[in-house]
Amino acid sequence: MFAAARLTGLLVLCLWAEHVGRSPSQLLTRTWDSVWYTRIAADGYGHTLHFTDGAVHSDLAFFPLYPGLVRAVTTVLPLTGDTAALLVSWAAAAAAAFAIYLLGERLQGRTTAAVLVLLWGLLPHSVVLSLAYTEPLLTAFAAFSLYAVLTGRWLWAGSLAALAGLSRPNGIAIAAAVCVAAAYELWKRRAHAPWRLWAAAVVAPLGWGGYVLWVGLRTGDPLGGYFAVQAGWRSRFDLGADNLLNVRDVALRPTELASPMTALIVTAAVLLFALLLVDRENRPPLPVLVYAGVLLLIAVGGGGFFESKPRFLLPAFPLLLPLACALTKARPRAAIVVITALAGLSCCYGTYLLMLAPMPL
Repeated sequence: MFAAARLTGLLVLCLWAEHVGRSPSQLLTRTWDSVWYTRIAADGYGHTLHFTDGAVHSDLAFFPLYPGLVRAVTTVLPLTGDTAALLVSWAAAAAAAFAIYLLGERLQGRTTAAVLVLLWGLLPHSVVLSLAYTEPLLTAFAAFSLYAVLTGRWLWAGSLAALAGLSRPNGIAIAAAVCVAAAYELWKRRAHAPWRLWAAAVVAPLGWGGYVLWVGLRTGDPLGGYFAVQAGWRSRFDLGADNLLNVRDVALRPTELASPMTALIVTAAVLLFALLLVDRENRPPLPVLVYAGVLLLIAVGGGGFFESKPRFLLPAFPLLLPLACALTKARPRAAIVVITALAGLSCCYGTYLLMLAPMPL
């Protein structure tokens, strides 16, 4: 079902691209951040753009695991960087879908797990799962790490969380989830806690923290260098002040479609997280809540690139659990109508984001 959802979206995108005379492959591999990742894979770090308004865009803002995997693929296989980037992204998206299914099956059963995967593949921004972007990679590692936590495989949980932390800045969310889960288990077991719990808590943040420290050392400011790089991109944590200004502009001024859609999607994410908290019957375990909550906090509390917020929330698949449970219990006809509507929205809006929207994805 996940493959069918994404292939349908790709088909719509390719047909429209051919209709207007644009290259589908260029759209998939040369859209916004994809260019930065493929350049890092080919040439390493060291590219910086300076703008007249004072913004400084350095490629040090991009975490290394994805371009590293792309480079590894081009080294082993006779593929171009663009093709390798898509191969890594699509393989990661498939792995993420499988991991989400495993987690959903453990929490709510097979039917709900299947619906959960389908909903994730039909999100309005799910076109990103088909691009040369890092969200599929983060989601795959994070979902497998959460599954490892719930099944008591602590060394796997910590190691996968470390890899997720090397994938994206918001990969810190899964490290936080593993650390909180390990701390809770240590508190329950006290003197009888196994050493694997301690190891998981130590290893989980190493990926994210290691890259942040490396950027700091490279820029001459070990603790603040990475955050200075992000500030050059106008990206900072301001407790949502910048987002509120953007919401005000959406309410008071004519805007592109992506801006009100962003406000709507983020609002829906907040409401879904509230449903996760208040639903005692279907409330997921603590690490799942922490993971989704930290991702939501970063998206809502972080400033800059307002229209990218739904993309930042793509890895927050646990937020879809209330919808998956509701569709599982709904009448088949009602569920089919809802899923069909979501599929239409996903295909059309994804095509709009790549073909028409003027702001960064």
